[in-house]
Amino acid sequence: MILLVCAVARELSWLEVPEGFRVLVTGVGPVEAAINTTRALMRDTYTAVVNAGIAGALPGVANVGEAVVVRDEFMELDVETGEPIVLPDRMRVPDTARSDRNLVTAVTRLGFKAARGVTVSRVTASDATGHRLSALGAQVESMEGFSVLRAAELLGIPAIEVRGISNIVGNRERSRWSFSSGIEGLKPILTATIDALRPTE
Repeated sequence: MILLVCAVARELSWLEVPEGFRVLVTGVGPVEAAINTTRALMRDTYTAVVNAGIAGALPGVANVGEAVVVRDEFMELDVETGEPIVLPDRMRVPDTARSDRNLVTAVTRLGFKAARGVTVSRVTASDATGHRLSALGAQVESMEGFSVLRAAELLGIPAIEVRGISNIVGNRERSRWSFSSGIEGLKPILTATIDALRPTE
């Protein structure tokens, strides 16, 4: 069984879910995504996880209505200055999770662009924040990607994140926000990903 994870049901309401796949709607934000994805993965056995939905793209990365596969996604779990948090006993703060390399390769070979994601807990609405995230290496912005990939990573399950672009990250009035365009961008990349994951006979 393969788990298709989205934040809100409308992101996958267009999809005729194939046999061998199951949809999980986590709710919006990194906490809901982490809790509900982990709970689902602990309850049943899955061979892969696909996080699918809409996302914002930093300027110059992709246009509204296009799609990207997220090769890795980070979350700002650090000191405000950008320095790492120093913890006792050399504990590490996990702040990056990665899509399965083989799955990313399979999708990019079909012509889809790979990008680096950032998970945020508030939607960026200013150019200043957009520039700051871009300087950190972010190319697309979501609110769940890190959480879903990290949950799968901890349980040893291959995962991949695919996104349709719904807006350009930055000033909200110039973002060209369109949920429906994001879904149109998502459709071909998710369809291709599902085809790549179907068991071969």
